[in-house]
Amino acid sequence: MAVASSCAALLLACAALVTSGQEDESPVGLTIEVDQEALTLEIGETAQLSATVRDAGGAVVDDARVVYYSRARRSVSVTRTGRVEAYRPGEFTLIALVPSNPGDRSRRPDARALVEIPVTVPLPPIAEVAFTEVPDVFFAGTRPRLDVAVTDTVGARRADVPVTFATSDPAVATLDRFGFLALLDTGTVTVTAAVAAERDALTIEVVENPVTSLVLEVGADMARTGDVLRFTAVAADAGGREVPGVPVRFAVGGETAPAIVAAGAPAQIDADGRFVAERSGTYTVIATAGTHTAARTVAIEPRDVARDVEVVGRGKVLDRRSSDLWVWEGTDGRDYAITGTWGADGHTYFWDVTDPANIEKVNEVQVDARTVNDVKVSADGELAVISREGASNRRNGFVVLGAGNPREGVPVLSEFTNQLTGGVHNLFVDGDHVYALSAGRRYDIVNIADPRNPERVGRFELETQGHSVHDVWVSDGIAFSSNWSDGVVAVDVGGGGRGGTPERPVELGRYAYPNGWNHAAFPYRSQSTGKFYLFAGDEAYPYGGLANEAEDAQLPFRTAGWIHVIDWSDWDDPQEVARYQVPEAGSHNIWVEDDIMYVGFYYPGGLRVVDVSGELMGDLYRQGREIARFVPFDPEGFAPNAPFVWGPQPYKGHIFFTDYNSGLWAVRLEEKTGPGRVIGEPQ
Repeated sequence: MAVASSCAALLLACAALVTSGQEDESPVGLTIEVDQEALTLEIGETAQLSATVRDAGGAVVDDARVVYYSRARRSVSVTRTGRVEAYRPGEFTLIALVPSNPGDRSRRPDARALVEIPVTVPLPPIAEVAFTEVPDVFFAGTRPRLDVAVTDTVGARRADVPVTFATSDPAVATLDRFGFLALLDTGTVTVTAAVAAERDALTIEVVENPVTSLVLEVGADMARTGDVLRFTAVAADAGGREVPGVPVRFAVGGETAPAIVAAGAPAQIDADGRFVAERSGTYTVIATAGTHTAARTVAIEPRDVARDVEVVGRGKVLDRRSSDLWVWEGTDGRDYAITGTWGADGHTYFWDVTDPANIEKVNEVQVDARTVNDVKVSADGELAVISREGASNRRNGFVVLGAGNPREGVPVLSEFTNQLTGGVHNLFVDGDHVYALSAGRRYDIVNIADPRNPERVGRFELETQGHSVHDVWVSDGIAFSSNWSDGVVAVDVGGGGRGGTPERPVELGRYAYPNGWNHAAFPYRSQSTGKFYLFAGDEAYPYGGLANEAEDAQLPFRTAGWIHVIDWSDWDDPQEVARYQVPEAGSHNIWVEDDIMYVGFYYPGGLRVVDVSGELMGDLYRQGREIARFVPFDPEGFAPNAPFVWGPQPYKGHIFFTDYNSGLWAVRLEEKTGPGRVIGEPQ
């Protein structure tokens, strides 16, 4: 472990803090001296920080408590007492501070004085270079690509290092820096791929090319933007027989498209011949196999799915922030919604939404918590389960409520806090089981067949360094957890075919994408194609957190991120095939039903309704698949005119959603088509 150590003082003078209207009488002008002004740690290595606090005169303040936190705790963590551990490469910052309130035990308390400690975690060295998916046959005159997997010493696949290629006989074959192999003549040749001292060698036999013709076929010559067309190139020999294994390259051009498709182009075609256009027009697809080419032209029309949105009713919550919702039919035959609250005093609200135009709050429950982040209702409508964070006694867990008829009462049936004291941010109810997150590290599986006596029966936790989990959703006996940098993990808990049960979860597969922002996921089997998709949503704050962290500032903050569409037809081979990315806002929670996706976007994106019918490929936003959007401005909101849609749920012909700053909304899609105008302009 290389640690840059120094006893040089890291100084930051801090003015007196005013707390509850009274000036803090403790000394001002404190400074913090950290024994290590910077750290360099390898992945998996640890270090211990210590600090000394001095007053303005330089005297040591013995009773000043220093606590630590990380600005990127999923990449490099630090305990409150200064033990540091590195998980992922990059440049990060730790904070050492003296709390303004000595009794403040929150993760990031207000500071009387603080210093920053930079941490560098270098990329690990490369451990292996290997050719993958090598073609069965190599024909002279063709240009196949050789894929190479580069793996480092911690087992991560690396795409950030250049690979050096070479061939033993340039007269037979040459290889460019992208791995494309130009086969010039028949013969035997050895190709090598190298990164630093690691390399792999492959000996291939280049044979005579029997292809004399190439034909390009497509199932239809007209489609809409977003529709996937499949092009098939058939190479044949002089006798008209198909020649298998011939590498074919596709490109697309035309009056409304560039000659070669690049990122951001209006159409794209992949190596398997799947074509999709994001703008209407006429496109020509060209197939090339060696010296042979073939072309087909298709016409693409606008998708034209836009509809207007009508506001039907509201359940206003203006004095605090709202969190999640769930809508269901009670045992009395009426329709109800439950909504949580965030950063307040533990309230959960119950609404009668039988007539969405006249939403009525019929009950409320207060528990010992600051935040009721997640709310779920059992399939039979009998039970509601709510999460707790910020309990005064630090025993958070979840609460089971009787919710069959909220008009008559919502009794607290039980609380479950055993080994869930660190806070339950999200949970899911599936049958007789609650899947509850434990302090963002794992999810516990608790049986509530007897709702007054919940019992833990299982749990699931990753083993990766710095792992964390944000959400879990269960469908057909498979639990899909959202794990930030570790991506989405699918676990058999009874329906995955690998022997898993709630008592013994068995992992099916996982998919991680580079940005590491995986926040929520919704599994869905397409009605129109039968394909199984996983819609994985991001949450990110690249512009910083709250614009002003003072509680009374009530200013909105900007987010980023998008929806990743993953084709998970094979648990061992998930493929990201499409995305839905709104340019001006970041995604939050997702619901997909009847080939329509409903997404809540944080400030200022609003509610988005998206057509996800058919095979999905490319940029769904640019393809014109957005059916509607609604931006819920409210001048009387907790933060005025700051639309911040938490999550939607379609229910009996309406779309219900909660907005962080204004509460519960019910809207409806109008039947007529329209220009897709934005509803809810600022008043």
